Amino acid sequence: MTSATAAAGGIAGTGWAGHPRGLSTLFFTEMWERFSYYGMRALLILYMTAPVAGGGLAFDTSRAASIYGWYTFGVYAAAIPGGWVADRLLGQYRSVFWGGVIIALGHFSLAVPSLPFFYTGLFLIVVGTGLLKPNVSTMVGSLYHERDARRDAGFSMFYMGINLGAGIAPLVVGTLGQRVDWHVGFGAAGVGMVLGLIQYVAGKKHLQPALQRLDQAPRAAGSATASRPVAFTAQEWKRIAAIGVFFIAAILFWGAFEQAGSSLNLFADRMTRLTVLGWPFPSTWFQSLNSAFLILLAPVFAWIWVSLGSREPSSPAKFTFGLFFVGLGFLLLVPAASAAHGGVLVSPMWLIGVYLLHTVGELCLSPVGLSVVTKLAPPRIVGLMMGVWFLGTAFGNKMGGWVAGFFETLPLPMLFGAVAGTTMASAILLLILSRPVKHLMGGVH
Repeated sequence: MTSATAAAGGIAGTGWAGHPRGLSTLFFTEMWERFSYYGMRALLILYMTAPVAGGGLAFDTSRAASIYGWYTFGVYAAAIPGGWVADRLLGQYRSVFWGGVIIALGHFSLAVPSLPFFYTGLFLIVVGTGLLKPNVSTMVGSLYHERDARRDAGFSMFYMGINLGAGIAPLVVGTLGQRVDWHVGFGAAGVGMVLGLIQYVAGKKHLQPALQRLDQAPRAAGSATASRPVAFTAQEWKRIAAIGVFFIAAILFWGAFEQAGSSLNLFADRMTRLTVLGWPFPSTWFQSLNSAFLILLAPVFAWIWVSLGSREPSSPAKFTFGLFFVGLGFLLLVPAASAAHGGVLVSPMWLIGVYLLHTVGELCLSPVGLSVVTKLAPPRIVGLMMGVWFLGTAFGNKMGGWVAGFFETLPLPMLFGAVAGTTMASAILLLILSRPVKHLMGGVH
């Protein structure tokens, strides 16, 4: 540990690239959890809309998109009670563990070919993810002091683990589901979560310094609030207001981005040429593109943020870039949608370009959002505020499902063009608001 890091209260950098060793434990925990989630997500809307003869549920697109939207909303909205449970009852470590157990049970429920088990499985995954998702991110934040220069780079590396799992999942789970049986694919997702739990327990010793830091804040708050609640300082309220601005921007970003599993998944399955050099491939493989690009680009972005030093863009600026690039991706898809609207199966290169632009936008916004919430939130409610952050993703997912419901009723160039226009206009508005938002952040970059 450098003297500067020690003075700032950082944890010794004995792991990857000088980062705390606990980062690798959380990296692989989240990697396997995302393997299970994104593998199942790649199949979900295709399974719901597949005919009964093909083993599906034969739902119409509007109904399937609505269920998809509510499910993905629930997955992230459950982070609010999940953060509260960790802060007040179980603690972060046990919340992540039991969340993983419940997620695995949910995927195994989906592996049973029965409609009641289908809905039960979705419900269990919602509950389990609510416990796991916000608290594993909170533990990553606790590995670093607020002003530790490694912090954003650490979150970018953690984000690479997320997308390593998400990238492998459609190739394995998607292929098993589309080529063998839907329920075999869902079962494979559950196996992935079990593997994540095994390595999480095995690596607990590397998380002890972070868990001790998390334990200190509740104890300090508890002793101070034995007789009366602690007021938020004025500065804390300003920082919470800044989180609110990022929250709104995140809703708009995820409303566009998370159509990857709904409208873009349907576009890939129905309107894209699924061959390369005459070799056919499952449409779910497109779901791996975003993660593949993230694995390639996340180290680059981590290096850029650190190497820029004092010239690094502020968090509001990074959010602006995120909104702009996700909108640019949908703008690129408009001419492809026009060709597909005329009955042409379009080149897969269109979707490859879209996912590349969306990946750049995601790297500018998502890991930065996780980091900035752990820096701005008061320590005694950081789990709850991380849950609030994921609520923005929840609303974005619901918005994305609602938009996807128009897939068969609106001309696709109009649908994708509207998404592009909304997100790019939002980027301009956030750029205008950057200075007052930075004022609210009170010195946090």
